[in-house]
Amino acid sequence: MFFSKQKPTQNLLFALLLLLLSIRIGKSVYRLFILTEDIELLIPQIGLSACFLIGITLFYYLKSSIENRDSIPKLWKIHFSTLFLFIVIIGILKPYETNPSFWDWFVWVIYGTWGLYLLASTYLMNIIFVKLFSKSQKCTTAEHWLVAVLMANILIFVAYLIGYYYLYMAGTITFSIVFYVLLIFFVSKKNRETIFQEIPEKYGAKKIDEIEAKVLLTQLNSMMQEQELYKNSDVKLKNIAKQIHVSTHKLSQLLNDNLGKSFNTYVNDYRVEEAKRLLREKQNLTLEAIGFEAGFSSKSNFYATFKKVVEQTPAEFQKQFM
Repeated sequence: MFFSKQKPTQNLLFALLLLLLSIRIGKSVYRLFILTEDIELLIPQIGLSACFLIGITLFYYLKSSIENRDSIPKLWKIHFSTLFLFIVIIGILKPYETNPSFWDWFVWVIYGTWGLYLLASTYLMNIIFVKLFSKSQKCTTAEHWLVAVLMANILIFVAYLIGYYYLYMAGTITFSIVFYVLLIFFVSKKNRETIFQEIPEKYGAKKIDEIEAKVLLTQLNSMMQEQELYKNSDVKLKNIAKQIHVSTHKLSQLLNDNLGKSFNTYVNDYRVEEAKRLLREKQNLTLEAIGFEAGFSSKSNFYATFKKVVEQTPAEFQKQFM
């Protein structure tokens, strides 16, 4: 996941989320295997401090994914830095080692903050939840992934609340289960790249004028064919939008409203046509080489996309011309 060149902002935030969760889990494991009298109280302090930042990191990970952010806005950085400095200052002024009674009370501020961000994250995902339970709309793999990440965090949060009163190991056990479930969800997908695809934007009532749409589509198609932009596996919506002098939102709307396609589908259609040409004319190349030359980022992505569009595997298609 973290080696994907797509969505670097989201990957950074998700990596930070996993780091914070791991520190919090590490604190629990430490307390389980160390005698009470031997516990170094700085460890629980670090674990709880990390816990304070889990909620905001999750919220901005989901928000950046839904809004297809290419960078982290300055306001987000200020927001996160404020909470980070707050918990660091608390730790300096009221260290756990000399103020355990303060932390016994302050832990509820930490969990309360985490809980509030979970509520905000759930509200943020309301559009995706509507699609999830709709018969007329279908969620993308990327949207299913975000739902899974949110649900996983809610389960971990609830497990820690339960563990505070009944079973201390509940949070650790839940994290382990959730982690492996998410890992299986990720590696079991034939098209892992789809997890990193952009979330479809929601448009207002205003549609692009029909004449303008025809001009833009002609310009777009000409540019794609002449410059063969689809052969670049890292081609981005924003780069193409910039070349035809429209916003990314407008280009995405143009493709959805006028062609009924997402940006990825539009580009992949060109790649499939190029792959078909190569399969007919370049039979000396391996199927994998043809996929890469056509612009696909991986062998699995090539095979799955080609079969979905052509209803044949690349090998089956090529046999017709041998």
